[in-house]
Amino acid sequence: MKKIKKKYKISKFEKLIYIFAIFLLVLSPIAIVFSKATLSQVNFEVEKQKRELEEQKKTNESLAMTIDELASLTKIQEVAEEQGLSYNNNNIRTIKDKK
Repeated sequence: MKKIKKKYKISKFEKLIYIFAIFLLVLSPIAIVFSKATLSQVNFEVEKQKRELEEQKKTNESLAMTIDELASLTKIQEVAEEQGLSYNNNNIRTIKDKK
């Protein structure tokens, strides 16, 4: 018995599909690595921004405390005395609101 060999000819469409599949197989790992690298970079930037935000919050709290210290009554009286001002209760007049 003779073996009959059939030659199967690949059409242009099948070649295109095979080339596209191979292209996807090669491109997929590259795309995955690229996306992971991009995600890692974005996470790094987010952490950097969080650190900067925390530093700014600490600075703001420190400045708020300084403002509270400078605006306190004792500090105001101290600065007034340094400038030659004095507290005279007789010069204070209260005005009552008529309703």
